[in-house]
Amino acid sequence: MFKRRQKLTPLNRVRQFFWPSSGWNRSTRYVFHRVARIPGSAYSLAAGFACGAAISFTPFIGLHFVLSAILAYIMRANIIASAIGTVVGNPWTFPFIWVGVFKVGRFILDADDEHDVEAHEVDFLNVMTESMEAMHRLDFEFLMETAAPVMWPLLVGSVPVSIFVWILFFTPLKPMIAKYQAARHHRRTKKQRKRDKKLHDKALKEAASK
Repeated sequence: MFKRRQKLTPLNRVRQFFWPSSGWNRSTRYVFHRVARIPGSAYSLAAGFACGAAISFTPFIGLHFVLSAILAYIMRANIIASAIGTVVGNPWTFPFIWVGVFKVGRFILDADDEHDVEAHEVDFLNVMTESMEAMHRLDFEFLMETAAPVMWPLLVGSVPVSIFVWILFFTPLKPMIAKYQAARHHRRTKKQRKRDKKLHDKALKEAASK
């Protein structure tokens, strides 16, 4: 019932992933409606989405879903909304996120060592991937000598940036979701009253005809 009439080719699937056919504006509205319709309070949903968005700014690629769920649980926020919030980190935004967070981390650390690398010199995705693999094989030499100059500034910079991002998303989302939920409740109540009135009128007609 919910399948596409025309199946997407592999090339179209890739294009759709990077550039939705519905456009980013419509996709953003879709994400908002999807979050706002999840059962829960405005705080729970807004905080959950903000948790997912905030975690997207950390360098723990592959663990964003898990970490956002843990953070949402601690903050008593909606875990499903936190999973949706991780869409803030995607192939379009990650390059900008990593460069920005890396620069913030270097600024906090006041890095001026001649051996430190600049943001434009780093292949962040490759470093993160290799760092995860090194952790699995307990290759501490790689982690300390190769990964640390990149991962440490990313980790340090992600803390204040993630806090800022959480506030940035939570502040406008909470009232927006509350307004959406109130309007949706009003529409449902109005429809229910119409249905009740029809049933009442029908009952009166049946009673009068007897």
